[in-house]
Amino acid sequence: MKRRSLCGLLCLLALGARPSRGGGKAAPRTWDDEAIASLEVPLAARAASARHVASDFYYRIPVRPIYKSYPVYHPDREPPGYWAWLQAQEPELAWDASKLAADEDWIRAGEIVFDAPIGYGSSLRVEEVRDRAWYQGVGVPLARDGTMPFSRYVIRKKGQVEIGGGACLSCHARVMPDGSLVKGAPGNFPADRALAYHLRAQAASARAPEKFLETTRLGQRLLFGAPWLRPDPVAAMEAMSIEEIAAVYEAIPPGVSTRVNLSPLIPAQIPDLIGVGRRRHLDRTGLVRQRDIADLMRYAALVQGANALDRFGDLQLLEPLPDPARLNRYSDEQLFALALYLCSLRPPRNPNPTDEAARRGREVFFREGCAACHTPPLYTNNMLTPADGFTVPEEDRARFDVLARAVGTDPGLALRTRKGTGYYKVPALTGLWYRGALEHSGSVAALEDWFDRRRTRADYVPTGFRGAGVRTRAVPGHEFGLGLPPGEKRDLIAFLRTL
Repeated sequence: MKRRSLCGLLCLLALGARPSRGGGKAAPRTWDDEAIASLEVPLAARAASARHVASDFYYRIPVRPIYKSYPVYHPDREPPGYWAWLQAQEPELAWDASKLAADEDWIRAGEIVFDAPIGYGSSLRVEEVRDRAWYQGVGVPLARDGTMPFSRYVIRKKGQVEIGGGACLSCHARVMPDGSLVKGAPGNFPADRALAYHLRAQAASARAPEKFLETTRLGQRLLFGAPWLRPDPVAAMEAMSIEEIAAVYEAIPPGVSTRVNLSPLIPAQIPDLIGVGRRRHLDRTGLVRQRDIADLMRYAALVQGANALDRFGDLQLLEPLPDPARLNRYSDEQLFALALYLCSLRPPRNPNPTDEAARRGREVFFREGCAACHTPPLYTNNMLTPADGFTVPEEDRARFDVLARAVGTDPGLALRTRKGTGYYKVPALTGLWYRGALEHSGSVAALEDWFDRRRTRADYVPTGFRGAGVRTRAVPGHEFGLGLPPGEKRDLIAFLRTL
């Protein structure tokens, strides 16, 4: 079995060959100290590489309850009496591991975890999602049934309807042009623009504006600061006003995200989770290694809150560490179900035909050597490529599959963030037809833009992420295909859209 399909095989084995335990499957142990210690590729600044809390601390954190949740409708599409009906609902738990036996049970339960919020009121407010002005101001796409499908209402106390946030669903679900929802696809909820809207509303109602500004600046430092780098990439935000900070977030388009440990100044394209079980590295910078399904569980645990407990060199994000009893986490069973659900995801039906143009484009793809890095059938070789300016340590060549050459793309994400390994992973090209912004920071909106030689010039106007106050900038690197004749470019793009 080739290594490139190892994780996909392990997902299948996890579905069918787990020992029984009380009528269900035995989940792998998520926070295994030895596995956690070797989970990540070291950062380019090796001494600053994250150190995660010990398993003793992690397993003293209580398991978060998963409550039944309910759809959020646009105010003009909400069924009559729906809000009053919600207020009359009793709190109801949606998770019961004792009822999980068949593979299908686990996968359905994993979808519940995928949809489940992990926080309430911090990034969205009920009054916002019930206000027409919010939808118009933020530009929220709606599903065909009139729902805003990226968040859900939750009742934890009868009569109190809350809006949840932080679910996998929030970033990894995409409303298609026909109004259908594709879970696992790169999301198109304008989360950062919603955050800017929320930030301005909070500032307008703040009783102590200076204190609110100080707290907001502190938040940027805790979420994104990298003081071991000179200068710290987010140091500029220490001098920004609330309006300037909001403008930074507002400049981040749908399909691109800040993500904790990155930066609103250097965001990342939201990854496609469809096919994630077959990838050997997670994160654009290849930070997290995926050796088995338990690594996917570990990654989910980190991004769903455990990374707030990390130490980066001398920087402890929360100092001192909080009492674990005041925190919450997913159980191993919940994370296992989530990982199985992610491995079960399949792409939507591709409307792009394999016509004569696509067949010619396939010939161009192989003739130009694209398959060397984007190797069928996954259309990635699952390797790492060094960022410009990064010297590959010899020990990395022995431990990781590293390409011998860089492709010249902007190195900011790989060198100027807390996820900066010095590498980018070679992305899979499957599903390009339904994805949004392209390039690791989502700088271009479409394949036509990617194959436009003008993008490498300083006077180029990026069609995706540009940055606050930026009108023009180059989108450098990966110049393969830029010199093709126009007809061959069109054919190549036609082929890529069939993958």
